[in-house]
Amino acid sequence: MFKRSLAALSLTAAVIAGALTGCATTAEDDNTITYWASNQGKNAEQDMEFLSAELAQFTATTGIKVNVEVVSWSDLLNRILGAATSGVGPDVVNLGNTWAASLQATGAFVPFDDALMDRFGGRERFLDSSMSSTGMAGQVPTSLPLYGLSYGLFYNKKLFAEAGITEPPETWQEFLDTAERLTDPARDRWGLTTAGASYTENAHFAFMFSRQHGTHLIDEQGEPNFASPEAVAGVQRYLDLMGTQRVVSPDDAEEGTSNGAAEDFTDNQAGMLIAQNSVIATLHDNGMTEDDYGIVRLPVPDPLPSGGREVRSFVAGSNIAVFANSPRREKALELVEFLTSKDVQASLNKKYGTLPVVKDAHDDPAFLTPKNQVFRDVLANSAETVPMIPNEAQFETTIGSAMRDLFATIATGQQVSTEDVRAALAEAEQKMRGTGG
Repeated sequence: MFKRSLAALSLTAAVIAGALTGCATTAEDDNTITYWASNQGKNAEQDMEFLSAELAQFTATTGIKVNVEVVSWSDLLNRILGAATSGVGPDVVNLGNTWAASLQATGAFVPFDDALMDRFGGRERFLDSSMSSTGMAGQVPTSLPLYGLSYGLFYNKKLFAEAGITEPPETWQEFLDTAERLTDPARDRWGLTTAGASYTENAHFAFMFSRQHGTHLIDEQGEPNFASPEAVAGVQRYLDLMGTQRVVSPDDAEEGTSNGAAEDFTDNQAGMLIAQNSVIATLHDNGMTEDDYGIVRLPVPDPLPSGGREVRSFVAGSNIAVFANSPRREKALELVEFLTSKDVQASLNKKYGTLPVVKDAHDDPAFLTPKNQVFRDVLANSAETVPMIPNEAQFETTIGSAMRDLFATIATGQQVSTEDVRAALAEAEQKMRGTGG
């Protein structure tokens, strides 16, 4: 189940700990801003460790104190929407970049128009791919990129060697063959580990695999298109890893996070892991070294289905936004300016294993390693932006939850047919249309 925790821990010196009550709060001291940070690391404790030195430096430089709380991904969207509705919340907040348009539609956040963008070095200072996920197309963005992410295929070198596998897979069929050779249910060892209970992870794979099959899950009018034959084929290909190929443990139907799935990978219970680069910090914290694993691009079918595209990731990452009703807006913008500065971008993204979203920070040798080059290449050349529509959050929850339920069915030993997948996706489509999609 969910293994990321929600916590707020005390920081040293001028950084004040966030509230543990789970209620939206504002700082009472006019010189203190409240910051809801997303859980980027293995857990909230690691996040607070990574953030403490940077925020202490910010306070020392500006005199502005930061009341910081790390919020789990399972809670973050609802917390932000609650704050946007009530008007009571933090000054600064991280958000998953796929939510950018949904949250923009609330009208609760400061727009980063051209004049304000000049303060941050201009739009051109940020990666084009990351800026594509900051709000609705053609509108002034209401968030800025903070951490850059893309998907890659991690492989466990020890398990590969034991199975006599000398090269990582390049095509989907090679991937399936490799996963089968790695799988030994009697030893509780599997070819791949996934987070089948995570609606967000499921939605990401639905998007990517549907694009590989040549369709959009959201059509040009912004309407859901979940139950097309191409979308059904893409989703079923992912579900079949547990259901038909049986290279994924049925227990993964209860795994709620990619970090939780990573524990099976580091414990030598799974030979491969499809994850974003942010999981690297977890791998290392769990005892893996750089020499213990490799990273390659996510394999795609060869040849691709008719009309299919070589989409190996969506444009992933975390953004940062400022609440428009914050009485400390200027101080909040100072924190955004600090966190997107060259040196802090390099420092934090090194710790998290993520990519800087500002071009000037990419000169750091840490981001020029072969492993980071994989993620940089994918983000630049084979990643697409998820639909930037006001109800994108409903898109993730409806299709992702439908897939979660299908995984749960498979885990009980039942077969899930093409018609079962089509029916589940059609029901999810109707649910999204019912939300105004």
